[in-house]
Amino acid sequence: MATAPLVRLKSAPWLHEAETQRLFALLDGGDGRTRAVGGIVRDTLLDRMRESGEIDFATELRPEEVMQRAATAGISAYPTGIEHGTVTLKLGALLAEVTTLREDVETFGRHATVRFGTDWTRDAERRDFTMNALYVGPDGVLFDPLGGVADCLAERVRFIGDPDQRIAEDRLRVYRFFRFTASHGREHFDEDGLAAVTRAAGTLEALSAERVGGEMRRMLGLAKVGRTLGEMRIAGIVDLGAVTIEQLQAYERHAAKSSFYARLALILAHSGSEGLKLKWRLANDEISTAERVLATAHLLIDFRINEAAYRQPAALADAVEVAAALAGWTEAGKGAVVQRLTGVAVAPLPINGTDLIQAGLRPGPGLGVELGRLEKLWIDSDFQLSREALLEAVRRPSPHP
Repeated sequence: MATAPLVRLKSAPWLHEAETQRLFALLDGGDGRTRAVGGIVRDTLLDRMRESGEIDFATELRPEEVMQRAATAGISAYPTGIEHGTVTLKLGALLAEVTTLREDVETFGRHATVRFGTDWTRDAERRDFTMNALYVGPDGVLFDPLGGVADCLAERVRFIGDPDQRIAEDRLRVYRFFRFTASHGREHFDEDGLAAVTRAAGTLEALSAERVGGEMRRMLGLAKVGRTLGEMRIAGIVDLGAVTIEQLQAYERHAAKSSFYARLALILAHSGSEGLKLKWRLANDEISTAERVLATAHLLIDFRINEAAYRQPAALADAVEVAAALAGWTEAGKGAVVQRLTGVAVAPLPINGTDLIQAGLRPGPGLGVELGRLEKLWIDSDFQLSREALLEAVRRPSPHP
C-alpha cells in the first residue's frame, strides 16, 4: 500500500488539535481503548477536505463511564443515543460522537439488539462498508481489522461481509450504498452490492421519509450523481421517469457547478411538489426555491430574458443550466442566453400603486392587474420607459354615464 495516505493520516491537523488529543486522553486512547473511526479516517486517507468539525469515536468504555469522565473533566456531555451506546461530547469547537463497541445479538432492522463489548473486529463487522470500518488512535496509526483500507484507497464501495445481511440490519443502507458510490466510488458499482440493493428494493416501505429524504438531499448536492440516479431508477429505488434521468444527466454534463436546487427543479418539472415533499420530507423553502428556479428556467426557454432577470435574479445561475437541460440547448445556445443576460440592466419599476390611484384608479384587484400590465410594458422596453411614459399609458376606467 502507498505510504503517502498513512503519512497524511499521522500528520492530519484534526488529529493533532488540542481538543482531539484531550478527548483521546480522557478516554484512554493511548492504551488503545478509544479510536477515531469512519468518515474522518476515510476522508483523510483519500485527502478529501471535510467542512464538518465533528469526529466519531469508538470506545471500549461504556456510555455511563464516558458521561462520568466528561463531567469530572468539565466537558459538556449529552446522552444523544445512550441506549445504543452513543454519547456526544462538546469541547471547544469540536463535537464528538462517542459510541461504545457493539456486536449484534439479535437483528430485526433498525431495532437490532446489541451488546456492548471490547472486540474491535466484531464492532467493525457490524458497520456498513469496508471503507467505513477504519480506525485511528491518537498516534495516527491506522487500525484496519477487516482490511478495508485497500477498498478505501481504490474508491470501491463494498458492503462488509454479506450484503443482504448488512441491508437487513438497516434498510437505509440501500440509499447509503448509492450515495457513497456516487461520493466515494466514482459511480462504479460493486456488482454484489448492486444486486443486493436491487433485491431489497421492495422492502423499503418501513423507512421513514425523514431518513430517506436526508439521503436524497445529500445525493442531489453531490458533484456527480446522474449515473447513480439512473441505476437507482433501474433498481426500482426511486420513482423518476426516463426523461427526468436523461435531463439530470445532461445537466450534470454541462453545468459548471452542480446544485441541489437545480436538480430538484428538474425533478419537479415532471413530479408534483406536494408528493415529493411528503416522500422526502422536504422543507417548504427547499420546494419554493426549486420552484423559483424552474419558473425562471421556463422564462428563459420562452426567451423572456428581461423578465427572468427582473423577477428572479438570485435564481438565474441555476435557471440557465436547468433551462439548457429541459430544452436541450447546445453550449452555443446556452452561451447566447448567458450573453443576453449579461447585457440586461435591470432597474426598479418607476411607478407604484399609489401613482395609479393618483392617476384615477380605484384600489382593488383591477389596480393590481393594471400595474402588472404596465410592469410588463416596462420590462419589454428593456426597462427604458420613463415614469411619465408609463403614467400616460395607464388605462383609466370609463366615467359612469
